[in-house]
Amino acid sequence: MSSQPVVLIQGAADAAEVPGIERVSADVELRFAGDEHALRAAITDTEILLGWNFRAADLREVWPQATRLKWVQWSGAGVDAVLFPDLVRSDVVLTNMRGVFDRAMAEYTLGLMLAMAKSFPQTLRLQAGKTWRHRLTESVHGKRALIIGVGSIGREVARLLAAAGLRVSGVGRSRRTQDPVFERIYASGELLDALPAADYVVVVVPSTAQSRGMLGAREFQAMQGARLINLARGDIIDERALCAALGNGTLAGAALDVFASEPLPESSPLWEMPNVIVSPHMSGDYLDHKRDMADLFIDNLQRYRTGQPLRNVVDKALGFVAA
Repeated sequence: MSSQPVVLIQGAADAAEVPGIERVSADVELRFAGDEHALRAAITDTEILLGWNFRAADLREVWPQATRLKWVQWSGAGVDAVLFPDLVRSDVVLTNMRGVFDRAMAEYTLGLMLAMAKSFPQTLRLQAGKTWRHRLTESVHGKRALIIGVGSIGREVARLLAAAGLRVSGVGRSRRTQDPVFERIYASGELLDALPAADYVVVVVPSTAQSRGMLGAREFQAMQGARLINLARGDIIDERALCAALGNGTLAGAALDVFASEPLPESSPLWEMPNVIVSPHMSGDYLDHKRDMADLFIDNLQRYRTGQPLRNVVDKALGFVAA
């Protein structure tokens, strides 16, 4: 048996799927598991797991065999797929890809705001029908944005929106009246107080026991006339209540990149609502994002092997990296 630490890459069948991973092949024993069967077969003597498919829940299924596991590097910013009780209670260190997706998601947010304010979806529909119809559109300058989630993604979103002329507040675990990025930060318990002033509500909070279902009928009523952007997880929002609020005019519109069930079922009314933009969980993905994820893992692997602190250690009790 090799004396090198075993690094198992879950969700990838070979090295070609993880750009640049060959750089560590001389230092560790690399293994790949493209499905749960392969993961179960290879996990027993694995010390380090790189979770390449951040949506997969197969680690939970093979956990009893992961007796030598010491560190899991997850390929998403959200780690809800691996926060099952046995891993949370264990001594296994969990790290994520915090920082990799921040700029892409901030740009995506601004793009969605502009698309809704400037009526781009309607323009494209009219173009498809060869219809010339002049219309007046809105400006985002001076509008108020409320960002639910004030971690690294939320802060990058806030910086870009502020540069575009929006007034930006946030919702976090605790209240802050002074912050270099946000005009103010409300405590999560003050959400209903914060919502009425917002023209745009942006959801980038991690999916945890505290955040799941945090936006429902009561919150949508408080957002009268606002637009919602969800780039976090579908379970943050009550989709049935959202559809009702969009249908009856309580909300002016929504741009949704995540859903309770993915892919979004064809039967969902969200597909056909004229005031909704649907995208397939892609806001953080950009050309070369996989190489950037691999680079972060390789840097962390060097830290692990030399006894240095790892980047992006997740507080497993909270469900995210505590800044």
